[in-house]
Amino acid sequence: MNKDKIIRKSKTYSQIISENHSVKNKYFSIYYIQSDDSPKYGITIPKKIGKAYIRNKLKRQLKNIIISNENDIQNQFNYVIIIKEAALLLSYNEMAKELLTLLRKVSV
Repeated sequence: MNKDKIIRKSKTYSQIISENHSVKNKYFSIYYIQSDDSPKYGITIPKKIGKAYIRNKLKRQLKNIIISNENDIQNQFNYVIIIKEAALLLSYNEMAKELLTLLRKVSV
């Protein structure tokens, strides 16, 4: 994922989450806000989910899913994706399916 598509500032994370527009399922919570320019993504994982290498693996997989399916994702929002503990049980393909289902709900 390009660095210009990543949310860096905690103030931006807080702003998106405080708007309280969200879609959720058992594995992910996605908060979103209207964007003026290209979409940006923030991925967060609580420390209770696992050790750092497990959290980093999940982040890499999510970034790869987003890059692979950029054309299917609504491009007028900034997203904060929070990964829940149940996502550890998913395979890569199942994770992609669940994430894309939620991202499509945003565009409806």
